[in-house]
Amino acid sequence: MTVMKKLSRSEMAQRVADDILEGYYVNLGIGVPTLVANYLGDKEVFLHSENGVLGMGPSPAPGEEDDDLINAGKQHVTLLPGGAYFHHADSFSMMRGGHIDIAVLGAFQVSVNGDLANWHTGAEGSIPAVGGAMDLATGARQVFVMMDHLTKTGESKLVPQCTYPLTGIGCVTRIYTDLAILDVTAQGLKVREIVADISFEDLQALSGVPLIR
Repeated sequence: MTVMKKLSRSEMAQRVADDILEGYYVNLGIGVPTLVANYLGDKEVFLHSENGVLGMGPSPAPGEEDDDLINAGKQHVTLLPGGAYFHHADSFSMMRGGHIDIAVLGAFQVSVNGDLANWHTGAEGSIPAVGGAMDLATGARQVFVMMDHLTKTGESKLVPQCTYPLTGIGCVTRIYTDLAILDVTAQGLKVREIVADISFEDLQALSGVPLIR
């Protein structure tokens, strides 16, 4: 049985970083999206965290962590020259005021029309974790989603309609998975690129929703 070659999470982060333009203000959501910071290279990109940090750099080297410098996910980060700390109320004002060019978020589900569900599965006993996701989903100019294409049980995370509690309605701009990169359009999900070693027909069969070439 042939094992499908798909992108690692680090490779997904590299693909997202490639599409972030110089001078953008970007929020990296909790979890996998934080990896994007390590692949921006010399681009002048202003990384924002909702706990009140602007101008973050890549992850610190082992042993160089500063316990006073963390992101919203309580991960250690670095601060580039010119970076700043400020009150989280000011940070949320940036998010709600349309000052974030791109929010990169994880997701449990994304619908064909760009609805996002990423804070709660609705399962009994699960811990909801909305954080600032709703503010980012509605306030950022673009929302990029990073997620595995399939759940651990092999079900598509691309769905006709979200069955989990919504984070935002029609807010997702682009989806990066370990199998493909897709744009949310008025006509549906358009495949920009297939990044795994599969055909369009294979991707369509795995996705469970109509895709556009």
